[in-house]
Amino acid sequence: MSIAKILWIVSFLAAILFSFMNDFQYAALILALLGLVSGWFVDVDHRRGLIIAAIFLLVAGGASAWGSIPTLGEYFNGIFTAYGSVLAAASLTAILKTTWERLKP
Repeated sequence: MSIAKILWIVSFLAAILFSFMNDFQYAALILALLGLVSGWFVDVDHRRGLIIAAIFLLVAGGASAWGSIPTLGEYFNGIFTAYGSVLAAASLTAILKTTWERLKP
């Protein structure tokens, strides 16, 4: 298993864990750092999909898209909102990496 897969698995598990821990003050920082590091390992072919997924989860994940599911809906909202934060940070790294690759001689 590659380090990239391990990072993405840890990022997703952290998003699940932190969606249940509302009082942990460093959750957003940890999710952002995991996303920034994970974004470094995104292949060129997958960067556009990453950015689209981040936009979708940030727009639709936080909305009450899952709210109609009794009891589980609020947990799904929390999980996908947290994972959307990971993907947003990974998108920033992917965008910076793409910019660097285009600007270097």
